[in-house]
Amino acid sequence: MHDPEYLIQTQRLGLRQWLPKDRRPFIAMNADPLVMEHFPAPYTEEESEGHLSKIKIHHAQNGYGWWAVDHLIEERFIGCIGLSTVNFSAPFVPAVEVGWRLQAEYWNQGLATEGAMAALFYGFQVLKLPKIVSFTALPNKASQKVMKKLGLQRKGEFDHPKLEKEHRLCRHVYYELTLNEYLKLQSR
Repeated sequence: MHDPEYLIQTQRLGLRQWLPKDRRPFIAMNADPLVMEHFPAPYTEEESEGHLSKIKIHHAQNGYGWWAVDHLIEERFIGCIGLSTVNFSAPFVPAVEVGWRLQAEYWNQGLATEGAMAALFYGFQVLKLPKIVSFTALPNKASQKVMKKLGLQRKGEFDHPKLEKEHRLCRHVYYELTLNEYLKLQSR
């Protein structure tokens, strides 16, 4: 059964607009050093508040963005998954990114892949995007594994322009999936 609260619903996940009750668990997730291992540092409360404001502005301007994610069986917020316009210069820009961030206790259960697959469907089938990319710091093998499971193809590497060249996370890898490639995967 599809719950009208959810824009997208999978077998185990509900992706929806953000609610005031999401604020505290979002801040806690972003403060977790394990969750933020492949970011320059865990977010402060103020940084999380700022990030959430940017997510809401992106939704308002584009009609899509990062959605709050509920685990349907446990009936609780577990993170965010969605689509966002890439806002920096890179070899693959202009582009829309598919991304995910889940609380660590929900890792290695296929949930990021399940939710990101639904976001890809939305991006290609509803928004009719010509391509969707994903990128991460080179050491982040877990996210690269998800990208491969989604059918995205590794296209190259780049230095993230928001990080110093010497920073351990500066070097990033990016993956891409075009609408035609997506449709071929769906027809299998």
